[in-house]
Amino acid sequence: MARIGFIGLGNMGGPMAVNLVKAGHTVAGFDVTPDAVTRFSGAGGATAKSAAEAAANVDVIVTMLPAGAHVRDIYLGDKGLIAQAKPGTLLIDSSTIDVDSARAVASAAQAKGLLMVDAPVSGGVGGAQGGTLTFMVGGSDEAFAKAKPFLEQMGKTIVHAGGPGNGQAAKICNNMILGISMIGVSEAFVLGEKLGLDPQKLFDISSKSSGQCWSMTSYCPVPGPVPTSPANRDYAPGFTAAMMLKDLRLAQDAAKTAGAHTPLGADAAKIYAAYAESGEAGRDFSGIIRYLRER
Repeated sequence: MARIGFIGLGNMGGPMAVNLVKAGHTVAGFDVTPDAVTRFSGAGGATAKSAAEAAANVDVIVTMLPAGAHVRDIYLGDKGLIAQAKPGTLLIDSSTIDVDSARAVASAAQAKGLLMVDAPVSGGVGGAQGGTLTFMVGGSDEAFAKAKPFLEQMGKTIVHAGGPGNGQAAKICNNMILGISMIGVSEAFVLGEKLGLDPQKLFDISSKSSGQCWSMTSYCPVPGPVPTSPANRDYAPGFTAAMMLKDLRLAQDAAKTAGAHTPLGADAAKIYAAYAESGEAGRDFSGIIRYLRER
C-alpha cells in the first residue's frame, strides 16, 4: 500500500480520497475549508495542516483544485510541490483546468525527473462516491502505467488520451458536447410542450430514435422519464451550471488558442452564462430547460 497526499477535499476530491483510504492506502488530506478536512477525518483519513505537510514524504500526490491558477500556485516555484517532492513521487492532478497550465506543470515535473499525469474526471459527485468515475489521462506511457492502479481505485473507466495536457483536452471537448446537447434536448422538450406533446411521449420516441443521446436517456431535463435525473429533485446539482460554464469557457479559450471554429460551443457558453447569472449558478446544469422555458 502507498502513502498518499491528497490536496482538495471538496465535493469531488473528498469522496475520491475516501476511496483511496478504503483501498488500504495511508492518505493524508488537506483542504482550505476546515469542514472538508473534518469530513475526511470522520471517514478514516489522516489530516494535514497544509498542502506541504500533506505532500511530505509520500509516494503519490493527488490534487483536485478549482482552476489552473491554483494548480500552478501549488506545484510551481521554489516552495511548490514539485520542488519539495522526494525523488520517485508520482503526481496526479485531477483538476479540470486549461491545457496550457496542465502542460506547463507537467513540463516542470519532467524537468525535476518526476512522473506526472493530468487526469480530470467525468461522472459527478455520485461517480466520485461510488468509485465509478471516468478518468481522461494525459502523460507519458510510463506515468500512465504508474498512475493507473490508483485511478482504478477511484474510477471505473481509465483512458490514456495521450501526452501531457491531453487529459484536459479530452475533458473540455467532452463537456462542450454535453453542454451543447443538453441545450438541444431542453429546447426540444420546450418546443414539444408548446405544441401540446406529452414529454413522456417525446422521450419514448427520441430515446429510441435519432435524437438519442446521454442528455436525453441518462440525464433527461424533464421530471419523470429518467427517475434518477436531477429534474426529479428540483434540479439539485450533480453537476452545477457554474461548473458547466467553467468547462465551456475553458473549451472556448482552447479553441481560440488552437484556431478551432466552435460556434455552437460559443453559443452554449453564452447561454449558460446567462443562466448562471440569473441566480441559478448552483443549480444543476440540466435546469437550463427552465431558463429556456422562461424566455
